Amino acid sequence: MTQRVVAVYSGGGAKAAAHLGAERALREAGLTPERYVACSMGSVVAAALALGEAPDSIARRMADLGKRPIAVPDPLVAILGIRRPAILKPAPLRAAIESFVAARRFRDLKHPLAVVATDLDSAELVVFGDGGRDAPLIDVLMASCALPLYFPPVEIDGKRYVDGGVRSVVPLEAALHAKPDRIVAVDIGPGLEDRPADRPSTLPAMVRYNDDAINILMAAATRTQRALWLATPGLPPVTWVRPNMPRDATFATDQVERFVAEGYRAMQEALRA
Repeated sequence: MTQRVVAVYSGGGAKAAAHLGAERALREAGLTPERYVACSMGSVVAAALALGEAPDSIARRMADLGKRPIAVPDPLVAILGIRRPAILKPAPLRAAIESFVAARRFRDLKHPLAVVATDLDSAELVVFGDGGRDAPLIDVLMASCALPLYFPPVEIDGKRYVDGGVRSVVPLEAALHAKPDRIVAVDIGPGLEDRPADRPSTLPAMVRYNDDAINILMAAATRTQRALWLATPGLPPVTWVRPNMPRDATFATDQVERFVAEGYRAMQEALRA
């Protein structure tokens, strides 16, 4: 009997390219997902997959996308400092997402997709798309990618939303709507065990310290979430895939091919376990 497989793809910036390698390994094993649940940059990758495009084709486009300026500093930060809402301009990221994902509505996708974002006022983890609220797809993807300090909140229906990873880097709960037989979760978000970055950080000290603290909070929350899931009776089984990712690689757009290869390796290893 065919299993109903739902893929849950975490946030992680440029490291989300690993999801494409993982997806290729899944398909080779005959476990093509019928639905996607995703967060942050993982939701952008998942949207492209939900359109029906092959993982290798998306990976090539993602490598090309990395050659264009996406993390563009807001010049007003140098003048106004902390009075500005974020240190990067949102327009280049939005333009990149619009060029990467051809659909503009959730209903234009070939496969159901759920995207999570965090309501900045209520602290609620909000699901858009499959099993959740409807809103323009690009707005939702931008909201789910709006990592605080780097990008400003995105307003949808009068509410401010930021990165879904603030509440759930690996949004397992949003997969329950689909009543899956099996969940495959690929976690390329922050981890307490992450190895040091391959190269020294060039970020300003204040930004670097903020990143370190946020990464610890996210990693600890993910560890707790996974433990609670395993301890709760009646939940569907989860194949947890943890590619070996370096720290501080959120904007490492020049390493797409490496991340894809590691996602493929990690998925193969997880499926053999």
